[in-house]
Amino acid sequence: MKYNNIAFIGFGLIGGSIAKAIKKYGLASKICAYSKNSAELLKGKSDGVIDIILNNIDASLSECDIIFLCTPVDFNEYYLEKIKPYVKKESIVTDVGSTKSSIHRLAKRLDMEDVFIGGHPMAGSEKTGYAASDALLLENAYYMITPSSKTSKEKLDILTDIITKIKAIPFVIDCQKHDSVVAAVSHLPHILAATLVNLIKDNDYSDEVMKRVAAGGFKDITRIASASPIMWEQICMLNSQPINMMLRKYIDMLEDVYSHLADKSGLYINNMFEKSGEYRNSFDSNSRGVIISKHDISVHIQDKPGAISVISAILAANSISIKNIGINHNREKGEGALNISFYDADSCEMAGKLLKEYNYIVL
Repeated sequence: MKYNNIAFIGFGLIGGSIAKAIKKYGLASKICAYSKNSAELLKGKSDGVIDIILNNIDASLSECDIIFLCTPVDFNEYYLEKIKPYVKKESIVTDVGSTKSSIHRLAKRLDMEDVFIGGHPMAGSEKTGYAASDALLLENAYYMITPSSKTSKEKLDILTDIITKIKAIPFVIDCQKHDSVVAAVSHLPHILAATLVNLIKDNDYSDEVMKRVAAGGFKDITRIASASPIMWEQICMLNSQPINMMLRKYIDMLEDVYSHLADKSGLYINNMFEKSGEYRNSFDSNSRGVIISKHDISVHIQDKPGAISVISAILAANSISIKNIGINHNREKGEGALNISFYDADSCEMAGKLLKEYNYIVL
């Protein structure tokens, strides 16, 4: 199926990547885009991704079948209200924000529940802007879809069809449940990483010995503390209730650990690590969370027959042993489509250099 006109409000990393994928697979007759950043629009036009640059939010949007809101989460709400007069009843408006309940409440107030369907592609990059966008960014990544009670099956099927054809994995979920899930597995870990880094900063010695020895595992598990402060301020403010619920539970768990440590209860600590280890080992090895092992690399590959075999053959020919290999479904923090784990740091480093020589994008 080919859709006539698809519009993008905001044209950075995610908007640009979705547009590139739509163009790559020939899903739209025309792609229109509006952004405050005219340089990104001009680059998208010169790349052949954008067909029409929109200078304003106006009646030209009434010609669009699907409109993607791809600005920061709080601005998506601003633009949802701004575009309302120009949206056809048969059109679809969707967003790419990582929080969903707030914009769904706005859609209800605006009487737009029949046209608005929430979306959240679980992919991203530590780089920002259209220059970092990639048609392969969303391949095999989960793409959360949050329909409203008034979303028709036809419109849900249309959005699902597009997401499937750009090679992402549609995942339909209630908006409130979505916010609870991402609060636990994404938003809270970012808060924990930031506070843990600040704990070390505030309690380090004058010679900064903690900072110097933090380069190994500590630096690895706190990598996500380097995320955009502005973006995370917006996310935390819009999803504060679910985050606070999980944070309160986590604080209670830490208080429990504190009291058992004070009582020298080795059995409690043993059981805690045993339970966590068993549960963690049950995770899907093909799905990625927010923390990357230092012996992992991620590689951008196109989803086509033999792609993984080629990489395996390159590594095997150079006597590099692979510990684990799998598709990376959750790439919100910038990882590539294929995740490869190695037994040691030297193998990991050698594999990265080798694959780059074969023109793979390795992170």
